[in-house]
Amino acid sequence: MKKNYILNKKINRFKYFVYLFIIVLSFSFGYLNIFKKEHYLTMLDNAVNNVYYSKNAPRGRIFDRNNNLLVDNKLVPCINYLKPKKITKEKEISIAEKLSNLLEIDYSRLSTRMLKDYYITTNETDYLITQEEWNLFSNRKISRSDIYNLKLERISEIVLNNYNEKDKKIAYIYHLMNNGFSYEIKTIKEDGLTDKEIASICDNYEDLNGIFIDYNYEREYLYGDTLKSIIGNTSNIPIEEKQYYLDKGYKLTDTVGTSYLEKQYEEYLHGEKGTYKINNNKIDIVKDGKRGKDIVLTIDIKLQQEIDKILEEELINAKNDPNTELFNSVYVVIKDPKNGDILAMSGKGLKKENGKYITYDLTQGVLTNSMTPGSVVKGASIMVGYKENAIRIGEEMNDNCIKIYSFPKKCSWKRLGVVNDIKALSLSSNIYQFKTALKVANIDYSYNTKVNDVEEAFNKYRLLFRELGLGSKTGIDLPVDDIGGVGKSNSPDLYLNYVIGQYDTYTTMQLSEYISTIANNGERVYPHLLLEVKEKNNNVFKYDPIKKNISVEKKYIERVREGFNEVMKSGLGRGYMGDVKNPSGKTGTSESFYDSNNDGIIDTPTVSNAFVGYYPSNDPKMSIAITFPNIMRISGNDERRTYINKVITKRIMNVFQELYD
Repeated sequence: MKKNYILNKKINRFKYFVYLFIIVLSFSFGYLNIFKKEHYLTMLDNAVNNVYYSKNAPRGRIFDRNNNLLVDNKLVPCINYLKPKKITKEKEISIAEKLSNLLEIDYSRLSTRMLKDYYITTNETDYLITQEEWNLFSNRKISRSDIYNLKLERISEIVLNNYNEKDKKIAYIYHLMNNGFSYEIKTIKEDGLTDKEIASICDNYEDLNGIFIDYNYEREYLYGDTLKSIIGNTSNIPIEEKQYYLDKGYKLTDTVGTSYLEKQYEEYLHGEKGTYKINNNKIDIVKDGKRGKDIVLTIDIKLQQEIDKILEEELINAKNDPNTELFNSVYVVIKDPKNGDILAMSGKGLKKENGKYITYDLTQGVLTNSMTPGSVVKGASIMVGYKENAIRIGEEMNDNCIKIYSFPKKCSWKRLGVVNDIKALSLSSNIYQFKTALKVANIDYSYNTKVNDVEEAFNKYRLLFRELGLGSKTGIDLPVDDIGGVGKSNSPDLYLNYVIGQYDTYTTMQLSEYISTIANNGERVYPHLLLEVKEKNNNVFKYDPIKKNISVEKKYIERVREGFNEVMKSGLGRGYMGDVKNPSGKTGTSESFYDSNNDGIIDTPTVSNAFVGYYPSNDPKMSIAITFPNIMRISGNDERRTYINKVITKRIMNVFQELYD
């Protein structure tokens, strides 16, 4: 009985392993048949029918919203190599040697490993392996790959030092000819290829079996460096993304978008390679290559260029103003708040070279560089007060300094007397926000009141701020979307700092999202750069922006809009938006610290400015967010300041009016 039990148990265990084996085998077969079928069919076709593909295909072009061509493709001549069938190593080395005489080749990337590979190819190296190791190989204890690795380890540096510069050049060319799969086209030289070199290849064509002159496609930027950093780069497939692209049918030598828009819209922009066969060294075209689909951006390149010019000019001009020695960057986003179209985005930096100030592109910083924005966030803060029933529309408060236990006294920038919610926004009252925040935290304020737990109130503020785009991803159609800096402490003092924009940090794109949502009556439309995708002038895809309503009643949003309109009429923003009619907006000033001498210690007090706005107030056609990190150094009793922030904002608005009104 016991024996039967043990036998049945063994049989059941065996059945289990058989079933498991069948499942694994079925899964593997399904995976290969479904996901890898095209990959292996392509390899089979290559091997059996001598089918080859062009080195790369022209990518889709990139246009601005007005059909101005921003990025095109240009043909660049190159020397390529396609390994012929049954070619010997000796013949390839001979070809590499001839090419070394015909071409100027930069072989600085020749590694020790490449040189060792070349030595093994061109020399008898079996002496490096012991008889015992050969016996192990014969008995299949070690593999041919193990033998090769042992040879690599044992090649002496003394031997390699015998190679002269000519030898190294040949070794590098040989490496280029054999790197990768044998059926792939290898580029021997592309950059700096001269007419003389092309002619020399043609004159020696019969001795260069497999070598041919071709043309690769490179990106051409018709507006120079304008928006180039946001358009992104193209290159060979990054090693960390190899499997992703192989599964999609790409080859390792394919050109793909590696950053920003080129990467984001790779599926549309990549082209189809030409296909051809080689018979007796004659190339027969099977299928012509096809350019990728064109993408149209929301960007207005004329507006973009004008803004770039303004930032470059005024950054340099600012150095004539007092206390601006640390001011070296500015960021701008212009957007249509109704549909999320980014009309322009720019960032410029300033540095000194050879005693002269020059500007450089920092547009990526619109998405990645954050700062404390100051009072521009007070529209969001006062919404929290309304939403949590801490204040009513029209409620008045006395703007006098407050003091909570164990923390310094807090005040507005000056005593403002009795203010209601509209005046609190137009004159940027800190006290109105502080007292509202204490009410949100259910604290009945009196002088030197003890304030303990504000975590729940803090979360209420952050929740609505995130709905507005502050402290959350903006949802922009790019692989980069920074959330800014979120403070870790929930201390009462930092809680009060938070509500006036003096704690968490935000990017310029986040501030754009925030002001655009207010301009659009509480409907948040995620920002985007893609307008549509076209192929042969026919629309293939039109971007449908993501929309989301914030959890605040319309009457409260409208009240904030009234306050922002009053900021520009009679408040601290008067004159900021130039000559445009009926604007709304909010200024912001924050204090922080800066590492002025790059010693890793952030110890220099500075002032940063921000501005957000839109116009016209009743039916906005645009919104603007602009930041000025470290615009001014706080220098003891020196109260002189620059007004370059106002100058730049006015100039941008006047340009927008000229182009759009």
